[in-house]
Amino acid sequence: MDYSGFFTDEAVRLEILRKRAYNMRWAEQPEDVLPMTAADPDFPACPEVVRAIKDYADAGYFSYTPPLGLPEFREAIASGLRRRKNEDVDPSLVLPIDSAARAMHVTAAMLLQPGDEMIVWDPVDFLFRASCLAAGGTPVLFPTKLGADGKIDLSDLESYVTPKTKLIGLCNPHNPVGALYSRETLETLLDIADRHGIWIMSDEIWSDIVYPGEEFMSLFDPRVRGNKERVIGIYGFSKTFGVAGLRIGCVYAASKAAFDKAVEASGVLSTAGGISSLSQIAGTACMNEGFDYFDAFLKHLTRNRDYACERLNAMKGISCRKPQATYLVFPDISSTGLASVEFADLMREKAKLAIVPGSERFFGPGAEGHVRICIATSSGLLKEGLDRFEYGLSLI
Repeated sequence: MDYSGFFTDEAVRLEILRKRAYNMRWAEQPEDVLPMTAADPDFPACPEVVRAIKDYADAGYFSYTPPLGLPEFREAIASGLRRRKNEDVDPSLVLPIDSAARAMHVTAAMLLQPGDEMIVWDPVDFLFRASCLAAGGTPVLFPTKLGADGKIDLSDLESYVTPKTKLIGLCNPHNPVGALYSRETLETLLDIADRHGIWIMSDEIWSDIVYPGEEFMSLFDPRVRGNKERVIGIYGFSKTFGVAGLRIGCVYAASKAAFDKAVEASGVLSTAGGISSLSQIAGTACMNEGFDYFDAFLKHLTRNRDYACERLNAMKGISCRKPQATYLVFPDISSTGLASVEFADLMREKAKLAIVPGSERFFGPGAEGHVRICIATSSGLLKEGLDRFEYGLSLI
């Protein structure tokens, strides 16, 4: 099927988005404000996923599912991770769960006791700190630095390890910087964790959105050498397939012991936790039938990324590194003299453009001097958003 028509200006249905798209997006903004905020596409989900939900619903039964998830969904996840990203994942060690965010909280709860420390990159998505704090842990901020190859540099990581360190949070690829990790860096991480008896929570929700010429590598890739018994993988469907409202995610492990700990912490065996049947049906369709749609989406995103970075770097006082992954750009606005929150407020109030400030609330103190812009929209809306950004700059 030709999906190229799914990513045009006409495909974006603003009348629906303004009713349904929350989390700082269309439904929460005045009509004259263009939101490029939460990392959620402006396009409808692929038709195969919509059809799978309709077909399941037409039967009229919405019964309990197995506590560990539908077998066909667990197999689809493992198969998709193996086929698309060379990850060695056993379907019997995959636990479907209601969103990657929930998976992060479950993982932190199972591995941290009050007073334990978790190493968290700075900046990085706020959910790492939130999951640590919810478990009673103490986040230890590790500065996010890039090497000469543009990938994350972990050469100083071990100096942040203390006797209280129990968990390292890995955002792979990294949000908001949009950077990847080399095989050697991941092996260094595994070595540090193994020598100190530390667990690793590897959030891979962005692992599909990797641009041409770049390579994503997972800790679960057989080419990455090291002890993986203490690695917990997390994957979510919202970024790749535009199904955030369905809350589809999973936890997976390299060992039965680690998997059993995740199951116990998740509450699925008592029906207090778990994922809906419709979400599992949709997730199965995503993994088995949705990647042709996604591949067309990635071509569109590549054009958007290149255009956005070219435009931003041509603006006075703005510098923007081209991301290797994610559909986020993270321009440096520090030379404007405004703090990130002040800059974002000005854009919303004067230019009618909503963006995410690089503030401690969203990413940690290391994000100051930046803003984050989501480019998962049509080319026309992206141009309009960047026109508004440029206009806002002219007012400073």
